[in-house]
Order: sequence, then C-alpha cells, then structure tokens
Amino acid sequence: MELFIELEIVYIVIGIFILSVTAIVTTREFMPKVAFKRGMLSVGSILVIMIMAHYFMTTSRMEGVQAIFENGETVICENKMQRSVSRSVLLSKELGWRLEDNKFKNDDYERDFHSSRCIEFDGIEPEPEAQ
Repeated sequence: MELFIELEIVYIVIGIFILSVTAIVTTREFMPKVAFKRGMLSVGSILVIMIMAHYFMTTSRMEGVQAIFENGETVICENKMQRSVSRSVLLSKELGWRLEDNKFKNDDYERDFHSSRCIEFDGIEPEPEAQ
C-alpha cells in the first residue's frame, strides 16, 4: 500500500480534482437529476481504471529494471536535478550503485534515483537529428 501511495499520490489528487469538477457540473440546475450519479460513477470508474493501469505498468517496469540491475547490467535514470548538464544518469553495480527500497543509491552521488524513473540501457547511441 505504501508503494501505491508513493507512486500514485499525484494522480489521486488530480483524480479528486476531476471528480470535484464533475460534481460541480452535474449538480447545476440545467442538468438532469440523474447526471450526478451517472457522472460520478462513470468518471470515477474511468479514473480508477487509469490509475490502477498506471500503477501496474509502473511496478512491472520497476521489477524489470531491478532484475536487470541485479544481473549486473546498466540502467538509465532521468536526472531532474541537473536538466542543463545531463538529462540522464547511467547506473550499474560496477559504478558503485546499490538498490535499497526501490531506490538506487551511491555514496558518491548526492541524490537517489527511484526505480520507477529508470529504464534498461541498451547501449545504442541516439541518431543525430536531421537539419
């Protein structure tokens, strides 16, 4: 449950806002009497399905990234702290990284990286942009 809240709290807050807007709109006098019930049920159901799908996709990707890392391969994580210098960081055991509580940690690095923000690094260099 803790991991679910950690990963989905932002989407839950957005969902509550959307449900609030739905409640306000469906309770206007020009709306039919059943609009509130139908609107809240349909919008709420869609939000629950989308949040659960996002959670299962994210945890599935996390498990894959963690397995790859534990096998000694390299993963790549987005670096939100230094957007201008490097947008991503390569992590591997041979570089001194370790995995604790779904976070990649290194004593020589000032911050940790959550495994939900990482993907497998395939070593292929991106193609240069056409001009």
